[in-house]
Amino acid sequence: MKKVYANAAEALDGLLFDGMFIAAGGFGLCGIPELLLDAIKDAGTKDLTFASNNAGVDDFGIGILLQTRQVKKMISSYVGENAEFMRQYLSGELELEFNPQGTLAERMRAGGAGIPGFYTKTGVGTVIAEGKEHKDFGGETYILENGIFADLAIVKAWKADDTGNLIFRKTARNFNVPAATCGKVCVAEVEEIVPRGSLDPDNIHLPGIYVNRIIQGDHEKRIEQRTTRKKEEA
Repeated sequence: MKKVYANAAEALDGLLFDGMFIAAGGFGLCGIPELLLDAIKDAGTKDLTFASNNAGVDDFGIGILLQTRQVKKMISSYVGENAEFMRQYLSGELELEFNPQGTLAERMRAGGAGIPGFYTKTGVGTVIAEGKEHKDFGGETYILENGIFADLAIVKAWKADDTGNLIFRKTARNFNVPAATCGKVCVAEVEEIVPRGSLDPDNIHLPGIYVNRIIQGDHEKRIEQRTTRKKEEA
């Protein structure tokens, strides 16, 4: 089965449709599938629901799809650095389902494992728990959270072989592994595709069985918050 594609547009060909549900890896601007997001923008696919920790910044990451009004709903933990995300939410233009970060990661992982739901104490007694089933275990109250089952997962990795085995670099692993597993189809963009057999099996973070299509590309690697100090005077 062919898994390596020439570019993001080719890798997404036949997978996109209006109203679809996409799980995206990344945290802030770290490990986001920027090339695939650009291709979704160019395709013009609309009324999208994204499960992603956040939406990047205004002109990068999922933020570019917010600018073009292609996103209908976000399932996220953090609005933070994206002014357009915040503006659309507060004005009622964008649906937002807030999730604690650990809950969001576990919802993705559960979906990838075929688990329809799980109980957690996180969010009990807050607005997160409103409308959700409550149940007591051992004298403690828990709420039911549903697993995430997405139409498409898009992730970014450091290295891959042509069978789709992936290695992520340091903190860029973040949401990428659980996001990759919970999509019906997973497309990964990587910095380098290496020969089959050259990856140490013990270092593979995501087995190729979860990955359907791969592209290699150049990445911008922006810094979300650049913090520096002035050079000390001699």
